[in-house]
Amino acid sequence: MRAYHLMVSLLVVMTLGSCNRNQTPATDEHVHEENLFLSSYSDEFEVFAEATPFTVGHPSDILAHFSYLESFKPLESGKVTVSLVVGTDGIRQSLENPSKPGIYPFTLTPATAGSGKLIFDVVTAKGASRIVVPNVRVYSDEHDAQHAAFEAVVPSSNGVVFTKEQSWKVDFATEPVRKEPFGQVIRTTAQILPGQGDERMITAKAGGVVVFQGDNVTEGKAVAAGQFLFSVESGDMADNNISVRYNEAVAEYNRAKAEYERKKELAKEKIVSESELLKAQSEYTNAEITYENLRKNFSAGKQVVSSPMGGFVKQVLVRNGEYVEAGQPVVVVSQNRDLLVKAELQPKYYPILGSISTANLRVSDINRTYSLEELNGKVVSYGKSTDVNNPLIPVVFQVKNSVDLLPGSFVEMYIKTQSNNQALTIPNESIVEEMGSFFVFVQLTPEFFEKRLISKGVTDGFRTEITEGISADERVVSKGAILVKLAQASGALDAHSGHVH
Repeated sequence: MRAYHLMVSLLVVMTLGSCNRNQTPATDEHVHEENLFLSSYSDEFEVFAEATPFTVGHPSDILAHFSYLESFKPLESGKVTVSLVVGTDGIRQSLENPSKPGIYPFTLTPATAGSGKLIFDVVTAKGASRIVVPNVRVYSDEHDAQHAAFEAVVPSSNGVVFTKEQSWKVDFATEPVRKEPFGQVIRTTAQILPGQGDERMITAKAGGVVVFQGDNVTEGKAVAAGQFLFSVESGDMADNNISVRYNEAVAEYNRAKAEYERKKELAKEKIVSESELLKAQSEYTNAEITYENLRKNFSAGKQVVSSPMGGFVKQVLVRNGEYVEAGQPVVVVSQNRDLLVKAELQPKYYPILGSISTANLRVSDINRTYSLEELNGKVVSYGKSTDVNNPLIPVVFQVKNSVDLLPGSFVEMYIKTQSNNQALTIPNESIVEEMGSFFVFVQLTPEFFEKRLISKGVTDGFRTEITEGISADERVVSKGAILVKLAQASGALDAHSGHVH
């Protein structure tokens, strides 16, 4: 069993419970019934527990909520054991399954006062995990326990409750603020282009009339390597007639072959000279090459053209029955597999182009951002000069088209450079805009969030640099921030209402 103490926080927040209580501060003559809010994280789970302050000899109810960090959905089945350890003494309780999805209600009666820890051991069909909540205090006097809970209140004048039951039903997540290298980001527009070797232009090898068969050659139609596409026919054309040329080639080939074989026999008897034999052999070879070329590319008086590779018909450049010259493009076949992404930047960025590390592409039509690594991409090149007609510097990336990018379309691009500068960053989804100002919801407990004004720097399409408003040891809502905002606007929940299960 592996123990993890990642991003551990112990938050103690005052709650008024469901009964009627005096809202004035606690004194030595009056003891309030305050609850503890405890939270901690492993590499797999978030645990959030609401507990009665721990006092020796007094039962403490612990309502623990377990969420998978990968999805922030509830733990629906599995055995959980909670242990309260103070020094060398400990007590524990196990529950085979939750009372409701994600919720395990425990009751522990501490026997030893002092500073200890809560340990949650989770066993599921996927394996075992341990979550530790450190610095849990057990008091010998109930009054002291309640007074300490009151004194440890984390206040917020701009807080909002968003319960685990609410967050489990929607697309919601939190994550810690990252402190990471964040270099200069160049935001620009780039065009998707077909990659080298990913696209082939098929041309007519001789002049004639293009004839398409059925609907085999229409834009977007899938084709296989070697599949027949079209033919170029001469018909009754007087000039540049393929049939005439082919028949002439056949006749010349047969004549040259017969002449060469005749002279080869005569040369054995020294009737013809060596030079005459070599001349006949040369004429035969040339006639054979011409004949084989026409025979391979033409059949029954027409040129038969097949696709050189599998893919789809990207473009048809002529109409059925149109006359084409030799070498004229007819059809473009593309695989749409390897693509180039070309951006053009201002010359002022030239000094940092050599330090480009990666890039992110945002496709506005589907509101989705892809990283260069996600597309198995790389930097191909960047320009070393400019000219009067185009003073911009081209930067070219190559990507695998695993997400159906459309050649010819434009995308928003964030080009990132290497840097040792450290910055605080959060996901773009964490940021909520109101009247031109930007806010995030900072987690005080997994059910209580503070709306915080921030100042932001640059973004790379996924994450944004935060220059003011948060610190590295805090945790923010990374998915569903707009839902937390709506919960705050509704004002339907009391931040100190506690749980009733």
